[in-house]
Amino acid sequence: MSSVPSTLATPGTSLQLGYDKRLMLFSGRANPALADAIGGRLGVQPGPITLKTFQNGEVYCRFEESIRGSDVFIVQPTCGNPETGISANDALMELLVMIDAAVGASAHRVIAVTPWYGYSRQDKKSAPREPISSRLVARMLESAGADRVLTMDLHAGQVQGFFQIPVDHMTAMMMLTQYFVDLQLDDELVVVAPDAGRVKLNKKFATRMNADLAILDKERPKQQVAEIGHVIGDVKGKTAIIVDDMIDTAGTLRAAGEAVKAAGASRVYAAATHGVFSGKAYENLAAAPFEQIVVTDTIPLRAGAPDNVHVVSCAALLTDSIRSIFTDDSVSEVFQGENQLF
Repeated sequence: MSSVPSTLATPGTSLQLGYDKRLMLFSGRANPALADAIGGRLGVQPGPITLKTFQNGEVYCRFEESIRGSDVFIVQPTCGNPETGISANDALMELLVMIDAAVGASAHRVIAVTPWYGYSRQDKKSAPREPISSRLVARMLESAGADRVLTMDLHAGQVQGFFQIPVDHMTAMMMLTQYFVDLQLDDELVVVAPDAGRVKLNKKFATRMNADLAILDKERPKQQVAEIGHVIGDVKGKTAIIVDDMIDTAGTLRAAGEAVKAAGASRVYAAATHGVFSGKAYENLAAAPFEQIVVTDTIPLRAGAPDNVHVVSCAALLTDSIRSIFTDDSVSEVFQGENQLF
C-alpha cells in the first residue's frame, strides 16, 4: 500500500485548493446604466443575459454563459424604468427570477445589489390589517436564494432586521456632503431635517458640513400627504440644505422648501439619496424655491427633469463595496465605520 504524502496527512485548519474565485456582474432592466458604470470601474463587463416580458406580462430570464462556481452580483434596484418598459413590481419579480436562475445554475454566491430597496417605507403597520411589505420583500429575496443583499440608505434601519442573510447597508452621506463642500457655499450653513425621524442623519450631515441644525415640524394626515407646521431652529439669513433619504412626489419637499424660505433662509438646497420622482414630482420641484436638488443614480432619472435637479453617481461607492464583498474584506471600512446612520 502506498503511503500518503506527509503534507496531506498532517491535520490543519484549512485546505488549499487550486481554485480561483470568479466575480461575474449582471444587470436587470431597472438601471443598466448604473451596472455599466460599476462594471467599468471593476474592469468587468456585465455578462450576457436574456431578459424579456411575455405578452401576458410574465418575466423571463436566462444567463447566456456558464456562471458555475462564480460570485454573481446582480445589479437591480427595485424601481421602474420607462426606457426599458418595466415597472417597480416588474423589477422586483425580475430580480427574483434572476436570483433563482443563478442558484439553479450553480453559482457559488448570489448577491443582490439593490441600492434602492422597494417597499422600504412599508416597514410597520400604520393602521390595522395592513401588510408589512418590506418584510415580505426580504422573505422573497431569501426564498429565491440570495446569499446577501447590498443596499443603500434604507428608509428605516430596522428593515435590516427582516433578513436572516447578511445585509450590507451603504450610505451616500459622504458623497453628498462632499458635493456641497465642493460648491464652496460662502453663507452660514444650516442643515434642515424634514421630520423628527431624520434628525440623527441630518445631525451627522451637519457635523460633516460644520453647519447648524434645524428641524421641520411635519405631520402626515394620510399616506403620501404631509403638512409642514413650522421650523424649529434658526435659518434666517442662512443657506439651508434639506436632507432626506428619498424624494417621491416632492410635494412634501416643496412645502418644506417654501417653509424654510418663509422663515428667512437666503438660499435653499435639497439632497437625497434616492430620486424616485413619481407623479407630479417634476412640477413640484420646478415650482419649489431650490437652487439645486441633488440626488444619486440609484434610480435612473426619467426624461423631463427640471434644470435644478443634479445627479451624482454612486457607482464608485458600490464598486468598492462589491470588491470588498468579493475579497471577503470589511465593507464598513469603505466608510471608516460611519455607515450606521440610524
